Amino acid sequence: MKDFFLGFIKIHILYHTGKRPFYGQELKEELEEHGYTMSFGSLYPLLHRLCDDGYLSREDKNVEGKIRKYYTLTSQGRTLLGEAKNKMKELVDEVME
Repeated sequence: MKDFFLGFIKIHILYHTGKRPFYGQELKEELEEHGYTMSFGSLYPLLHRLCDDGYLSREDKNVEGKIRKYYTLTSQGRTLLGEAKNKMKELVDEVME
């Protein structure tokens, strides 16, 4: 079932990182608020893939002696999110009629 919802998880990540930079633990907690359970072993490879594909950028920051990796939506990610929103609206309109 996790594979089925992976697209929703990606959209949540794009949406939230478009609002402000998030680090991994924050994203994990945010996803859990929406009912998605992900291990760090699944989350970080997904974040790395989104970075490699150009949808997110990553900035390492030293916070109280710890290096945190903050993820932010790129312009390419913003374009993809806009396209995903259009597709979601179309799907919702069709399924919920």
